[in-house]
Amino acid sequence: MPHPLLDDRLRSDIERTVRWALEEDIGSGDITAELIPADRIATATIITRETAVLCGRPWVDEVFRQLDPHVTLNWAVDDGDTIAPNQLLVTLHGPARALLSGERAALNFLQTLSGTATTAHEYAALVKGTQVKVLDTRKTIPGLRTAQKYAVRCGGCHNHRMGLYDAFLIKENHIAACGGIKEAITTARRNHPGKPVEVEVETIDELQQALDAGADIIMLDEFSDADAKAGIALVAQRAKVEISGSVSAATIGKLSAIGPDYVSSGALTKHVRAVDLSMRINTAI
Repeated sequence: MPHPLLDDRLRSDIERTVRWALEEDIGSGDITAELIPADRIATATIITRETAVLCGRPWVDEVFRQLDPHVTLNWAVDDGDTIAPNQLLVTLHGPARALLSGERAALNFLQTLSGTATTAHEYAALVKGTQVKVLDTRKTIPGLRTAQKYAVRCGGCHNHRMGLYDAFLIKENHIAACGGIKEAITTARRNHPGKPVEVEVETIDELQQALDAGADIIMLDEFSDADAKAGIALVAQRAKVEISGSVSAATIGKLSAIGPDYVSSGALTKHVRAVDLSMRINTAI
């Protein structure tokens, strides 16, 4: 059964990113795997060496689907599950050459996305019991935007805009180029009515301008705790409020207590530490 967080855009991206990963790794052919007879069948297992949140099953499946559809995968866990050291994740069976050629690409996806999901899980736990939603940003690994944003959701956090096309985020340079906050918001409404309009502000005065101009979301960037509290009181639920800038696991609890609707952190996707996984060939016939 497809994972409920997968959509058509993501499925298309999985096929594309896996194809690129295999092309850059295998190139004109896996000369080491060619040492093994083409008809050799093997079984392999992937385990985790540490506690984490799993993410990346569809990418692993796609790696071996593209290499050889005769490879079968029997998963013991699903994306979003917490996994423990030495736990079996999946058993693979099929042509030995395909298992070996796909090993690195499959593990690269699985360990990287599991790392993202694990970080997201840690951040989500830090705001548990509050109204705050933790958001990711566009600070993602190039080519893995949709993959990492899926991993963020698997870990229990939420997505900000996907890219530059699905929502406005009007920042300092946009404001300067447009001639002001009001002018930027007015033009945004005219150009793409219905698209969410968010404005990043750096002072209480800018916040008031964004509020008066009808911003949907106001991002408080690098506000002091006192100014953030004052800003949220000023907004008084007339717009959503997001806190951003220098958000980390050490600060997110304090920031969420101030009472914003959202806290966003690039650390969910840019400071990725891959989960330690291992694949071993167990038997060969």
